[in-house]
Amino acid sequence: MSSADQPSASTPSRTIKIFDTTLRDGEQSPGASMNLAEKLEVAHALVDLGVDIIEAGFPIASPGDFESVREIANSVRGATVCGLARCNDGDIERAWEALKGAPSPRIHVFLATSSIHRQFKLKMTTDEIVQRAVAGVRKASSLCDDVEFSPEDAARTEHDFLCRVVEAAIDAGATTINIPDTVGYATPQEMYERIQLLLNRVPNIDKAIISAHCHDDLGLAVANSLAAVQGGAGQVECTINGIGERAGNCSLEEIVMALKTREDYYRCTTRINTQRLVPTSRLVSKVTSLEVQRNKAIVGRNAFAHESGIHQDGMLKERSTYEIMRPEDVGLTKTDLVLGKHSGRAALSDRARALGYQLTGEQLQTVFEKFKILADKKKEVYDGDIVALIQEQISGQVQQAWALVSFDVVAGSGKQPSVRLTLKHGEKEYTEEATQGDGPIDAAFWAVEKITGYKVLCKDFRVRSATLGRDALGEVTVEIEYNGIAHRGVGLSTDTVEATILAMLNAINRIASMPETTGVRLKPQ
Repeated sequence: MSSADQPSASTPSRTIKIFDTTLRDGEQSPGASMNLAEKLEVAHALVDLGVDIIEAGFPIASPGDFESVREIANSVRGATVCGLARCNDGDIERAWEALKGAPSPRIHVFLATSSIHRQFKLKMTTDEIVQRAVAGVRKASSLCDDVEFSPEDAARTEHDFLCRVVEAAIDAGATTINIPDTVGYATPQEMYERIQLLLNRVPNIDKAIISAHCHDDLGLAVANSLAAVQGGAGQVECTINGIGERAGNCSLEEIVMALKTREDYYRCTTRINTQRLVPTSRLVSKVTSLEVQRNKAIVGRNAFAHESGIHQDGMLKERSTYEIMRPEDVGLTKTDLVLGKHSGRAALSDRARALGYQLTGEQLQTVFEKFKILADKKKEVYDGDIVALIQEQISGQVQQAWALVSFDVVAGSGKQPSVRLTLKHGEKEYTEEATQGDGPIDAAFWAVEKITGYKVLCKDFRVRSATLGRDALGEVTVEIEYNGIAHRGVGLSTDTVEATILAMLNAINRIASMPETTGVRLKPQ
């Protein structure tokens, strides 16, 4: 890209559409599957964030995917709801059945076009590919006015054939043409040139919006998406925290803030409410259990942290010496606000609003009660603590069939670990003592199983510090399997054993809220 290709300061800003595929491509990350309630929560958060299009799923993939897309289409307002389909009638009809309740639906059809996919995956000629693409787009456009077509692996498709299939798709009714770098192979210069190629050689390209969908296998997804925008793309496909297949997708928060921070260079804007970036990132991290790395751009814990004395000195004198964005603009605060046990509900509510959360009265009361318990344990309660409590409340609301009353732990060198646990179910309390296991955590698992009656298989157990300091909140995430179905639970406490019990109960309560199954029960409730 030469300097002559860059927009000048006098060039009017373009508005780039943000197509979020967290619920489709993002959910394809190993271990990132979400249940219906979690998908709905994320979808509403994406509307609050201001995304233009939500790709809600791949309806033909499974009955669960179909139901998720249909529920999102029927309940979400404020964004176009999109469903993915291959270029065949069955996929497209299934997608439309799921999407038809949306005020603004979109069918996204795709077909691979690169030589390697044609030869080894599809075993089809170029003529057959064009015929199949045209038939798929025509079928979709007969049902829905808004149709997107993706020539899969477009970044490795021959130039002449890519132009041919794109022109045919637009003639058939496609209103958006997406150019996927499916395997993250392209470089920014190549992506720029490919968009320019379509603009210069496809005669009907003015009848469609060009989109870019870039993967991060070489760490170039955001750079390639920005290059596509420079080349003339009007839509970028991305995910919260960059989650997705293999190394992931273009990160929504990074592409948005790059366009916002360097609007002087790109001359482009988006509709995104950037103050919702951090809360949305944390929500997606919470429901998928995919942690955001500390040094992740925009939303990482270290993104606005300064430890170097030189940097700190510069920050004290003029913030712009070492910060090109304001933390407030992405939903963070410049400094931690210290709250303590004498703080009231009004102060907590005000801090929650400042952090970008709108809590209902019931949510605020629950968070406040947990805040008071935490404040009694800690000398100071920081913004990170408050965020952790809020996220536990808004992303983990499960009917509390079982609740913790009390526990006592015996552990030490040469001692048999044991946990005496009391849980409440309805109005009754149940107490058991477990001496099995090789430590207090294992004993806690046994005690929960003995009382609730659910024999489960622990598939994953993780502990991390949710906040800072020696008295930080510990966050335990467990994934347990019951009757062949995986359930995730999260618990927060300054005591790791208590956090483990709470995480187990969070997962057990998810099981208890499901229809009666035939899984292994140790005893009736």
